[in-house]
Amino acid sequence: MNRYLKLVNFEFERFVKFYLVLIGVTILSQIVGLIITSKSYMSRANEEIYVNLMPQSDFLDQYGMMSFYNFSQTGWFIGPIALCIVALVIYVFFIWYRDWFGKNTFSYRLFMLPTERINIYFAKATTILLFVLGLVALQILLFPIESQVLKWIVPPEFRMDMSVLEITGNLYFLYLLFPKTLIEFVLFYGTGMVAVFVMFTAILFERSYRLKGILFAILYVGISFLVTMGPLLIDTFILDNYFYPMELFLLEVGAVLIVLVAALWIGNKLIKHKIRV
Repeated sequence: MNRYLKLVNFEFERFVKFYLVLIGVTILSQIVGLIITSKSYMSRANEEIYVNLMPQSDFLDQYGMMSFYNFSQTGWFIGPIALCIVALVIYVFFIWYRDWFGKNTFSYRLFMLPTERINIYFAKATTILLFVLGLVALQILLFPIESQVLKWIVPPEFRMDMSVLEITGNLYFLYLLFPKTLIEFVLFYGTGMVAVFVMFTAILFERSYRLKGILFAILYVGISFLVTMGPLLIDTFILDNYFYPMELFLLEVGAVLIVLVAALWIGNKLIKHKIRV
């Protein structure tokens, strides 16, 4: 366990500088964007009400009240979140391939460490999970701060306050990032981690067999996808919605668990016996 934790710490430190950049971009973009969006709204309100002499009620009917929902529709808010997601998806590949394509053949030293090779696999996956949860926690902390900034700029008569649950419930992708229940959290992030394990194992296929490994990796990912979606596809196109929703849900959970076990078992075999350094 001690060696595993050291590997996690090692992997974390290798990415932490770029990770801090992502955090900085997220904070700066959202705070600056909220200020710009709020001031733009108030500037329009002042122009319409005090210059064009539009009644306040008419302005609110036409433009609506300012809320965090308005800001959440802008690139200032969505942009850094999308950037973080794309960066972490790329890092799923980079966390492996930099060991082979860096200035030195670091993979040789990494796999020669006095520890089970599967610990390297789990350490990289744990690092990805920690980065994801860290960015999610950052966004949760930003919500009340940004709500307070909105209150400072927009007067109550022009503002509609929203709770964190209301904010995350208005955008579907936010609902996926911030589940409302523990079960949903386990399902969403558990499924995401299974996808990471599948990609890790696909990468190990490529690293183990090189050109042939690319074909193996594509076939493996395709089979994993079909197994995962199998119950839903069979129920929809073959059995004509035969299963009850709860039965279909349990079948999907079972399929995901099969994919998870297969990914770990194949990944363990590859990293122990087939990987080329």
